[in-house]
Amino acid sequence: MKDLVSAALTAAKERGQDVADVPLTAIAAAAGVSRSTLLRRLGGSRAPLDEAVRRTGVDPGGRPPVRERAIAAAAHLVAERGLGGVTLDAVADRAECSLPSLHTVFEGRDGLLAAVFLQYGPLPDLQALAADPPERLEDTVRALHRTFLASLANEPRIIPAVFADLFGRPDGPAARMMAANMPQIVDGLGRLLLPHVEAGRIRPLPLPVLVQLLIGPLLSHVLVRPVLEPVLGDGLPSLDESFEFFADAYLRAVAPSGPDQEAP
Repeated sequence: MKDLVSAALTAAKERGQDVADVPLTAIAAAAGVSRSTLLRRLGGSRAPLDEAVRRTGVDPGGRPPVRERAIAAAAHLVAERGLGGVTLDAVADRAECSLPSLHTVFEGRDGLLAAVFLQYGPLPDLQALAADPPERLEDTVRALHRTFLASLANEPRIIPAVFADLFGRPDGPAARMMAANMPQIVDGLGRLLLPHVEAGRIRPLPLPVLVQLLIGPLLSHVLVRPVLEPVLGDGLPSLDESFEFFADAYLRAVAPSGPDQEAP
């Protein structure tokens, strides 16, 4: 098989293609055998050849790039096992790629987890919202709540696993994952909230405080809700009702007129 792998890599390099995209006739020619002989040695399918190429640390291609497969695989592993249960070996096995390719693409486990948070966390929707923000403060607050709810509820459930690890290990991988993406999240939130501060609709509180007031109650409610539902039953407000309560409370808390008056 080594000679066939070498022939496949040579043919791929000469043609500027992934191994999976090189016709078997070209690989057979590079190996100095006929196509029928090549197929016979492979057992009738090129799958063994692609797998042998993969074992050398080279992605044969013909599938989504290693980066995409690894991020998706790691995300599902995080949802299934938590951050502590995700190893590069497990990701490589699930994504059907090699360990060297993961190290090359992500520079280690922290880089991979940061990429998972970037793709499955709130940042993409937050950036889209910041690029076209609502005019009214009330609509901005509700849109932000919806954005963060989606990141908490979407499958695979990455964000709950991140917070579970963060609360249990403040110096663990979740902390490093969030630290890698937090500057962009804070920037997006600042672009949405600070214009309302400048316009006098929000008291000039520090941005971290404005963000915690906005997200903290929502986060606490959503994470604890699965425990409260069987206990409180119909006594627990619906999610939509709860969000209205949180939005109203936030607007009153940050209103320059004070918490006892109507928010603008």
